[in-house]
Amino acid sequence: MITKNQIKHINSLKSNKFRKTHNEFIVEGIKLVDEILNSNFEISSLYATANWIEENESNLPVNIEITEINEKELKSISGLTTPNEVLAIVKMQKSTINTNEIYEDLILVLDKIRDPGNMGTIIRTADWFGIKNIICSNDTVDLYNPKVIQSTMGSVARVKVHYTDLEKFLKEIPEDFPVYGTFLEGENFYKSKFPSKAIIVIGNESNGISDKIAQLITNRIFIPPFSSNQKQTAESLNASIATALVCSEFRRIR
Repeated sequence: MITKNQIKHINSLKSNKFRKTHNEFIVEGIKLVDEILNSNFEISSLYATANWIEENESNLPVNIEITEINEKELKSISGLTTPNEVLAIVKMQKSTINTNEIYEDLILVLDKIRDPGNMGTIIRTADWFGIKNIICSNDTVDLYNPKVIQSTMGSVARVKVHYTDLEKFLKEIPEDFPVYGTFLEGENFYKSKFPSKAIIVIGNESNGISDKIAQLITNRIFIPPFSSNQKQTAESLNASIATALVCSEFRRIR
C-alpha cells in the first residue's frame, strides 16, 4: 500500500523545483518503464499493479523498491488521463558534453524550445535518425518534465541531452564545422548538399532562432512550402516537424 508521504513526494516531482531538489523524475506506463529498466538510468522505486508485478518481478533488479498499488492509488499519483499499470521514480543523470564524440556525427541544437510535446518528439526523432546528442539552451524546456518524458516514448533512454550556454558552445566549435539553421529566407534545403557531420539548429516555436545564435549560423536553409497559393500557406512549420524533415534530408543524402 502506498503512503501519504509517498504520494506527496511523487506528486512533488511534477514540479521542476522539486525534481531538482530530489534529483529524481517520473516515468509512467508499461513501455516507458520497460525502456528505462533496460537503460543505464537508476530506478529508485516502482509503484505498480499486482498484474504488472506478477508479469515482471522475475526480471527486475533486486535492489529496486517495489510498492504494489491498486488502480485508485495509481490514479492519485499519475499525470496521465488513463494511468497505465506502473510508475517509476528515476534518478536524474549528470550530463557532460564529450567533444571527442559529438563532432563525429550530426548534432541537434535546440534554441529556446518551450513546448514539452515538441521537445519529446524532437528527442524521439533524433533517436529514429541515429542522432546521439542534443545540445539545448539553458532556457529550453526541462528534459525531465513528465510531458517531455512521455512524448519521447522511451527515446530518452538512448539520446544524450545536454544544457549549456549556446552562444558560448557555438563559438567554441571547430572553425570548419558547419552550422545549419532553418530560416524563412535561406537556400532551398531540397537543393542543398549536406555533409555527414554538422550542427542543426532548431529555433523557438514562435520566434525562430534567436538573433545572437543566428549570427553564428554558417548555412541558412529554407523548407519551401508547396501550396498552390503561396500567400495562403501556413506561416511556419511546427518545430518538431521541421526537425524531422531536416534530419531526414541529411540522412537521405548520406
